[in-house]
Amino acid sequence: MKVLVYSSKKIEIPYLEKANKEKHELTFIKEALSLKTVMLSTGYDAISIFAADEANAVILEKLNELNIKHITLRSAGYDNIDLKAASNLNIKVANVPAYSPYAIAEHATALLLALNRKLIESNKRISNFNFTQDNLLGFDLNNKTIGIVGTGKIGSVMCKIMHGFGCKLLGYDIKESKKLVNSYQLQYAPLKTLCKEADVISLHTPLTTETYHLINDSLISEMKEGVIIINTARGAIINTEHIIAGLEKGKIGALGIDVYEKEKGVFFSNDSQKALEDLLLMKLIAMPNVLITGHHAFLTKEAITNIAETTIYNLNCWQENKTTENELTNV
Repeated sequence: MKVLVYSSKKIEIPYLEKANKEKHELTFIKEALSLKTVMLSTGYDAISIFAADEANAVILEKLNELNIKHITLRSAGYDNIDLKAASNLNIKVANVPAYSPYAIAEHATALLLALNRKLIESNKRISNFNFTQDNLLGFDLNNKTIGIVGTGKIGSVMCKIMHGFGCKLLGYDIKESKKLVNSYQLQYAPLKTLCKEADVISLHTPLTTETYHLINDSLISEMKEGVIIINTARGAIINTEHIIAGLEKGKIGALGIDVYEKEKGVFFSNDSQKALEDLLLMKLIAMPNVLITGHHAFLTKEAITNIAETTIYNLNCWQENKTTENELTNV
C-alpha cells in the first residue's frame, strides 16, 4: 500500500521503517492532518495519523473523495477522529490499543514524585549553588490515599505502582476490576467520594462526551485542600480555567500534566509564539507548583516499537483483505 504518514517525528521514523520491512511505500511528512493538508493525501491508498491530527467529518469527506479508505492511528486514543462519519463513508480505522501502559503510568508517577519532592526547584537552586532547603517540604506517599480515575490498562499499572509505595487506593470507573481489588486492595468509590478522600488524583480515562471537563469547579470544591492532580490522559478531561482557579486559591496543591486541552498546534512543535498567544498555558507555565511535559509520556523505546509494529500490522491486514482486531469502525 502507498501510505502517507502525517505528523511523523524523526524519532519514530526508523522504528516504522524497521517494522515495515519495505512492504509498504511509506511517505513521511511533519505536517498534521487538517483541512489545509488533506489534499496531500492525493494518490495514496491509506494514511497514518497521530494525536495532533484532525479527522472530523469534513476532512473525512475530503479523504473519501481522494479515495482514502484506510486510516491507521499511531495512538490508543481516537477522540480526534469522527468514527461515525468514517463508518458512513466506508473508511476503515484502526488504532494501537495497548502500546505500553507502563510508559504512561511510569510517567505519571515521575510527575507526581517531581512535584511532591520539589525536584525541579531543588535542581534550579543547585544550579545557582544554592543549597538551602526552604520550601522544599514534601510528604511520604506511604499510607496516602491515591485516587485513580480510569482503571483500564494504564490505570491498572498505576494501581500496581502506587500499591508498591504502600498507598491506599481508590478507583473510579464504569467497569470495575475484581483483579485490581484482589491484587492491590483497590476500593471503588463514587467520583465525589474519591475526590473528598484522595491526597493525589491521577487521571487515566479516555476523552468522551461524558469525561469532557470531568474535573471542574464542582468536583474541585469536593477535593482535599492541597490535593495533587496528575493528568497523562487527555487535556480536555480537566477544565483548565477551573484548575487554574483552584491552583490560585491553594485548593489544588500541585498539578502535573503531559496533556493540555488546547495543545493542538502548540505541542509537538518548536514555536514559542503559539505558546505565548495562549494566556492559560502561559499562566500554567509560570506557576511554580505546575509541571508540564509535552505529550511525551508514551515516549519509550518499548512503546515506540509497539506502535510501529501494530501500525504496520494494521496495514498488512488491510492489504491482505483481512480484518484487524484493532479496527474501530464496522466497515
